Amino acid sequence: MSDPRIIVALDVASAQEAAQLVEQLGDSVSFYKVGLELYTAAGMGFVQSLIAQGKQVFLDLKLYDIGETVKRAVAVAAQSGVSLLTVHAVPQVMRAAVEGRGDSKLRILGVTVLTSLDDADLKADGHHLTAGELVDLRVRNAVAAGVDGIVCSPLETARVRAITGPGMLIVTPGVRPASAEVGDQKRVATPAQALANGASHLVIGRPITRAADPRAAAQAILAEIS
Repeated sequence: MSDPRIIVALDVASAQEAAQLVEQLGDSVSFYKVGLELYTAAGMGFVQSLIAQGKQVFLDLKLYDIGETVKRAVAVAAQSGVSLLTVHAVPQVMRAAVEGRGDSKLRILGVTVLTSLDDADLKADGHHLTAGELVDLRVRNAVAAGVDGIVCSPLETARVRAITGPGMLIVTPGVRPASAEVGDQKRVATPAQALANGASHLVIGRPITRAADPRAAAQAILAEIS
């Protein structure tokens, strides 16, 4: 059986490869993330095919543009049946996304600080805030803008939950089982740690999708959090 708290990241280069993974995972996974790589390769056609199979889709496009463009793009996404959509946690962008979503069931997530960045990266880019401080600022902006949830590192989940309260979604990438390699992520935690800190959903990619047996890897994570 699947657990909707687990979102498997289909970070692959073709619809064929993604479809093979979905077939391998079967009923052990019900929620998938489609990001820039797969969306560029396969577009909304593949997204619709997942929805037609009864899967939920997290469309991770991290929209960041002028307000009117974001509003119109989100309105299109809302008609597709996807469950979650990301935008950067910039006030103008988030307000436009909420307006574009309208009364649909689409839930908007504000992306705070990418999990591949740490304090040194932010300093090099001219930020005077630490990653944690910048996350706090952007979370408060997200709450004020009326989005439905936050994307943040699992290491910041507890402080984010303290700001948002219990009602908002907190979606955490950078989740790695204890036995997995960290890879290019710098701010990571195990699935159990992330949930204990207040995450509502966990995005997990390579530990499942690049495993010798993806279904067995997914089931091991499900057992870990059950």
